[in-house]
Amino acid sequence: MADAPKAFNLSPEIHRYLLDHGARPDPIAQDLIDATRALGDISIMQIAPEQGAFMTLLARITGARRALEVGTFTGYSALCIARGLPDDGELICCDTHEEWTQVGRPFWERAGVADRIDLRIAPALETLASLPRDEAALFDLAFVDADKGNYQNYAEQLLELVRPGGLILVDNVLWSGAVVDPEDTRDNTVAIRAFNDWASNHERFEGVMLPIADGLTLLRVR
Repeated sequence: MADAPKAFNLSPEIHRYLLDHGARPDPIAQDLIDATRALGDISIMQIAPEQGAFMTLLARITGARRALEVGTFTGYSALCIARGLPDDGELICCDTHEEWTQVGRPFWERAGVADRIDLRIAPALETLASLPRDEAALFDLAFVDADKGNYQNYAEQLLELVRPGGLILVDNVLWSGAVVDPEDTRDNTVAIRAFNDWASNHERFEGVMLPIADGLTLLRVR
């Protein structure tokens, strides 16, 4: 993942230049990338390193203390978000795959952020529904990178869980460019298009779609 661009609009040379000038993973992050790569083709699910660096910076500059993640995979995105939180910060991670998430645990420990991460193995919609909605329990930041057919369902739940002024980040919104291919009618493509249309016209959000990696949408809750 660190050596080949996930962004469909970047050459390998430009990607290397980009990483060398501000986003290259440190040894712990790189070791997690390598451990994920060892899983084979499924490793494409891991976010790109430049996206991870951007998410760490976002968490820091927004002063986020409580964060949510929907879709953890092997824990690279969780590592990046947790590193952007203060020492007393909390990141609740939602995933259904014990085997994949276990890959990340040793790296969270090495990075000194394991005590900030609360991993919950269950369907994310169930976990989100179980979280309190009172003002003191609201989250500052959320990241969605899970099953595409539920993107809108996740966002609707997050509208109740993220404070006004908080950020919701949504991954894969360009889907390797397939969102603009009228001949692509695969379920995931259709679901992402539908989510993009819904989010960009929702009165509760102000947002921007960025061509980072496979496309990242930032939604600020009004």
